[in-house]
Amino acid sequence: AVLRVERDLDDNEQAQRRSQKEQDGSEIRSVELERLICEGQTLLERRDSLELFRDQAADAFELHTGSSWRPRSGSKVNHRSLTAAMIDSRDFLAAKRRVDSEPLLPAGPRIAFTGGLDFNDHRAIWDRLDKALAKHPGMVLLHGGSPNGAELIASCWANNRKVTQITFKPDWTRHAKAAPFRRNDQILETLPIGVIVFPGSGVSANLADKARKLGIPVWRFEDGGA
Repeated sequence: AVLRVERDLDDNEQAQRRSQKEQDGSEIRSVELERLICEGQTLLERRDSLELFRDQAADAFELHTGSSWRPRSGSKVNHRSLTAAMIDSRDFLAAKRRVDSEPLLPAGPRIAFTGGLDFNDHRAIWDRLDKALAKHPGMVLLHGGSPNGAELIASCWANNRKVTQITFKPDWTRHAKAAPFRRNDQILETLPIGVIVFPGSGVSANLADKARKLGIPVWRFEDGGA
């Protein structure tokens, strides 16, 4: 429903642009533009209401299942507030190329996180992320969006702490076996101020190695420091 309203908003914006160009001082043209403006305002209010309903349903889902609700694809953005938004990396990178898409370009220092699917020490992960948040208030968390393990725990932490997170999921269709490594490149292209690494696979090690080569500080759980 939100996507439908977004499409209607896009159509309304284009219609307003056309109407502005067609203004000739006549009452007919003026009334038409006023109608489009009112229609656009109604659509904005409808979108905000639908996003509120979605967020309340997501809270209820988490309360009853113990798991965070995630959209099947795309981003979960609240246009009234970007707090604790979950942004898909494709939307984020596209928004970087379209400066006008401010809701998908969260401000704040970006910190990347990586860890294995079998690493489940939630206390260690929350402790390290809490320290990062204390040092960098307003931080944005970047991670791979794995359905379980370290990255899922990090995602739950972000939800609990109201920290905006950007998920970079591998594009298996486009990059096949190289997808996780290409995903690592995308994360580093955002120039995070640091990378937090918990035990995992060679993909996590690859992200850490590439970050070090770029001069980005890396903190590893194994050695307790950068």
